[in-house]
Amino acid sequence: MKHHALLGAETPENSHYQNMRLCFELLSAAKMIDLSCAQRLAPYQLSESRFVLLFLLQSEPTGLAPHLLAERAGITRATLTGLLDGLERDGFILRNHSQTDRRSILITLTDKGSETAASLVSDHTQWIASLMAPLDNQEKQLLSTLLTKIWTTAQKDINNGKNAR
Repeated sequence: MKHHALLGAETPENSHYQNMRLCFELLSAAKMIDLSCAQRLAPYQLSESRFVLLFLLQSEPTGLAPHLLAERAGITRATLTGLLDGLERDGFILRNHSQTDRRSILITLTDKGSETAASLVSDHTQWIASLMAPLDNQEKQLLSTLLTKIWTTAQKDINNGKNAR
């Protein structure tokens, strides 16, 4: 893990390096969570993206139009198409024509998809709780506040088109 490796490097004790170190710590923790999540989902032939789609569809028994599913998942329609192809091939979802407009498609879970989503949402919730267990409520609130500040600053950079110099 590249960010974790960088944490071991000797760096001068000044605020710029301290900021970089904090950023690497955050990225390293995020990468470890991603790896753990991938390992937990692999036995179900699911990626985190595919799991998110099952999670979103679980609360929509009548289904969702692909464009709404992409929007809620925060992905492009092109990315969604590939994910849906795999989920359909593996028996998790169905593509159905809308009863009101035959040109429209609705994505619904199969029985396998519903059962898997229900089981994984419960397991995932417990796993995430275990990740946060070492933190008390005040620390959780502080972490949330700090992460929101960092996210907001990064989002502003993206919106302003700032690039590396």
